[in-house]
Amino acid sequence: MSQRQVLQVFEQYQKARTQFVQTVAELASRPQNIETLQNAGVLSLLRPLLLDVVPTIQQTAALALGRLANYNDDLAEAVVKGEILPQLVYSLAEQNRFYKKAAAFVLRAVAKHSPQLAQSVVDSGAVDSLVVCLEEFDPGVKEAAAWALGYIARHNAELAQAVVDSGAVPLLVLCIQEPELSLKRIAASALSDICKHSPELAQTVVDAGAIAHLAQMILNPDAKLKRQVFSALSQISKHSVDLAEMVVEAEIFPAVLTCLKDPDEYVKKNVATLIREIAKHTPEGVVQLAIALSEEPEDHIQAAAAWALGQIGRHTPEHSKAVAMANVLPKLLQCYLRAEASEDLQTKSKKALKNILQKCVHLSSLEPLLHDAPPNVLKHVVGQFSKVLPHDSKARRLFVTSGGLKKIQEIKTEPGSALAEYVNTINNCYPEEIVK
Repeated sequence: MSQRQVLQVFEQYQKARTQFVQTVAELASRPQNIETLQNAGVLSLLRPLLLDVVPTIQQTAALALGRLANYNDDLAEAVVKGEILPQLVYSLAEQNRFYKKAAAFVLRAVAKHSPQLAQSVVDSGAVDSLVVCLEEFDPGVKEAAAWALGYIARHNAELAQAVVDSGAVPLLVLCIQEPELSLKRIAASALSDICKHSPELAQTVVDAGAIAHLAQMILNPDAKLKRQVFSALSQISKHSVDLAEMVVEAEIFPAVLTCLKDPDEYVKKNVATLIREIAKHTPEGVVQLAIALSEEPEDHIQAAAAWALGQIGRHTPEHSKAVAMANVLPKLLQCYLRAEASEDLQTKSKKALKNILQKCVHLSSLEPLLHDAPPNVLKHVVGQFSKVLPHDSKARRLFVTSGGLKKIQEIKTEPGSALAEYVNTINNCYPEEIVK
């Protein structure tokens, strides 16, 4: 047999391996093929190809494994039991950028399903190798590594701590400063996944300087990036007064209010969550919104502030009190009644008033509205007095001396209406001679 014939055997073998992994990777991208591939023993056939002498075969084998592991937790478990992870981890340090992206994809696909599978990825030593990939020159490798680290961290505090202990956080903060949009998004998402579990983990992210860089991206035109930015800032703010104040000190509120008019519904939702998380811990969020409501010249920003205040005030009596004490209710009423105000501002102001009033039991904040509110708002104001006065003797005395009870007698009501019932409930709290 000639040398050429001998070499031809090897060429045919290489072609067959190449065709096999490419076909399997293609088949694995379609859910209807997964069970058949699994029953055919595809995992045990792909594993040795991760060590193939031909780089493209290695990469395509890893891609196929990632697609299989991504499909369900049974296949991800099979990848773990097949002892494939150590080989991938080893290759992350040794191979080229194409292989590193594919290997990180497999690790992410395994980690996403459950804390137990994510722990298997950690136990394989993958976290340290993925962190090294965050320092690669190629943005695609960084992106794949950041994505995998985020999927590990999202499950629980212990797994997030493992990611933090590996030194990932400062590198993820560097990644959000890179020019590539997709890398910014995924790095911000990973930071959010780390922050969400505990104040200590959130503080680690803050100490790495994340807030300032996240704040700079609030007005980025990319909606997906803005969602991740607001999510990360919310996860930081939710834990404590100190963390919420650090976010506020980044002077984010003018930009945040602008984003409440964003056409992307998820951006608006994430903005509202951020505002609520800040308002839970510090009145500064409410103060900033109150300033915007009274000082911003543009109706659309006032409307956004009104909407946000309504979202805060609707939660609990404590939240509504914080909003009411910022002197927001008269300002909302002015916006609602202003003839030249936009329809959007009037609608949102009216809705915010209703949301806040239905929870507010801070009567001294409500009393000015007795004199100024139109009937459709007055109904809600009087309703709150009718809830509190029967059970609070001090409030009853103050209501007489402040002239509130006198004002109630001046309200014209239709017999049988809700407003008439509220007025009767209040009058019944007092002796007849005081009412007269």
